[in-house]
Amino acid sequence: MNSGVAIQRKRVIAGLISLGMMAMVLRSEGLRIELPLETEVFKPGPNADIANAQCLICHSTEYVTTQPPQARAFWKNSVLKMQDKYGAPIAADQVEALADYLVRNYGREPSTNSSVSRVSSAEPEPNKPAQPLDGARLAARFACQSCHQAKVRLIGPGFQQIAVKYASDTTAMEKIAQQITKGGSGKWGPIPMPPFASITSDEIKVLAEWILGQR
Repeated sequence: MNSGVAIQRKRVIAGLISLGMMAMVLRSEGLRIELPLETEVFKPGPNADIANAQCLICHSTEYVTTQPPQARAFWKNSVLKMQDKYGAPIAADQVEALADYLVRNYGREPSTNSSVSRVSSAEPEPNKPAQPLDGARLAARFACQSCHQAKVRLIGPGFQQIAVKYASDTTAMEKIAQQITKGGSGKWGPIPMPPFASITSDEIKVLAEWILGQR
C-alpha cells in the first residue's frame, strides 16, 4: 500500500475515533443547548397589547418585522390564517384591530378604517351604563388564557400557581401589576411575558385581585 494512502487512512480512522469518543462524552454528560432569551416586543401603539399577547405565543417579532411592507389585505389574511390554520386563539373582535395595528406599523398603507379599531377600555355608549370591571372578562380580552390556564402550566404558570406563590406576600399586588405592565422573564421560566403598557390602573387592580383569588 502506498505510504501516503496509509497515513491518510490512519488520520481518517483517528478522526472517526475522536468523534466517537466526543459523542460518548456528550451522551454521558447530557447535551444542553441554551438559546438566547426572546425579549423583543412590537412597536408601542394602539392594539400593540393584542399583537404582543397573540403573536408572540408562536413566533418572534422578526416574523413580522422582516416582511416587506404589505397592504392591509395581506396582514388581515395573515391574521385569519394564524387563527384558522394554526389555531391561534385570536378572538373574532380582535382581527380588525390586529390588522389595523400591523398595517399602521409594518405596512405600506394607512388603515382603511376611519378610526383605529381598538379592543380595549372604550368609553361607554351615551345613555348606556358602563359595565363594572370583571377579572375574568379582562383576562379574556387581553388573551391571558393564551399563556395561562386556571390550574396547570401552559406557556406561563397557571393562575392558581401564581395565587399560591403570592398568598402570603404583602407586595403581591405591586409585583403582579409590574409584571403585567412591563412584562419580563426569569421568574417562571425563560419565555418572556409581553408588556401590556396600555392597560389602565383600575384594570390592573381588578385583574390582579382576580388572579390572586384563583387559589
